[in-house]
Amino acid sequence: MRIGLNLGYWGAGNDASNLALAKDADRLGYSVVWVAEAYGSDAPTVLAWIAAQTEKIDVGSAVLQIPARTPAMTAMTAATLDTLSAGRFRLGLGVSGPQVSEGWHGVRFASPLGRTREYVDVVRMALRRERVRYEGDHFTLPLPDGPGKALTLTVHPVREHIPVYLAAIGPRNLELTGEIADGWLPVFYSPEHAGELLKPLRAGAERAGRSLDGFDIAPTVPLVPGDDWKACADNVRGYAALYIGGMGSREKNFYNQLACRMGFEAEAAEVQEKYLARDYAGAQAAVPLEFLDATALLGPKERIAERMQAFAEAGVTTLTIAPSVADQASALRTAVEALELAGVA
Repeated sequence: MRIGLNLGYWGAGNDASNLALAKDADRLGYSVVWVAEAYGSDAPTVLAWIAAQTEKIDVGSAVLQIPARTPAMTAMTAATLDTLSAGRFRLGLGVSGPQVSEGWHGVRFASPLGRTREYVDVVRMALRRERVRYEGDHFTLPLPDGPGKALTLTVHPVREHIPVYLAAIGPRNLELTGEIADGWLPVFYSPEHAGELLKPLRAGAERAGRSLDGFDIAPTVPLVPGDDWKACADNVRGYAALYIGGMGSREKNFYNQLACRMGFEAEAAEVQEKYLARDYAGAQAAVPLEFLDATALLGPKERIAERMQAFAEAGVTTLTIAPSVADQASALRTAVEALELAGVA
């Protein structure tokens, strides 16, 4: 199992230390550093900035939003980042959610699975430097009733195949990920609940006539080292409450639905009710300790090592940490020491 670093969103309060953390991770032998985007900072700009000042570590988008760019534009961005980083780019994609897709990008959220499938088709066609002609339900290139012509990407990526990851939560999206992607970017991944998540992933791979050998399962997991793991859990309550309670509408919150499938249905409903009522402290307090422990790395180094073993046994191939402490540089070193102690590297 490899180890990665997720820097999250630029503008989330740790801007000045982002580059230093990426450099530390590069020196410590981390496999990849991921960057996110929502409706603030964009991922490619930050990734280019990091890639220019690191040497070995891969740079990845977790994720580029599908409604934010045409597939051709994403292929251009992927090819450019792969070239500038000397072959270190990983392309993570996601459909975002209805509120951001329709409210910020003006793109209907309908048919997310079909759009994702066609989007990846076009991106890969362009990256193979084929002349892009595509007739789908969601994308048609070139348009049939105008002066457009089929074009070929002029940039030569360093690698013939840039790995594509999908951020998937629901069972059908997981099937699609197993079928067409090179990796999966889960959130709130729990070793104790991984079996149910891996079933649709394997089903999708089997439908495509392949196995999950070489497939990268790369969850982002909050990391809080400390003596008292229960006290450490308080550091990630805000993050969990935001996603379970407020990331999406009452009717369509994929993270809330995931918590329900993990067996926390009543608790998830309470977190959402309080969060949407703007009782943020109450929402944080309502997040079950068991949920936090299952989906984060908390406590002394030895306890973190035990949990790392559990993640490895549950199919994780790249464990991406998100340090949720003031001294993030120290947390990065603790993670490396815990990984060595776990003996799963």
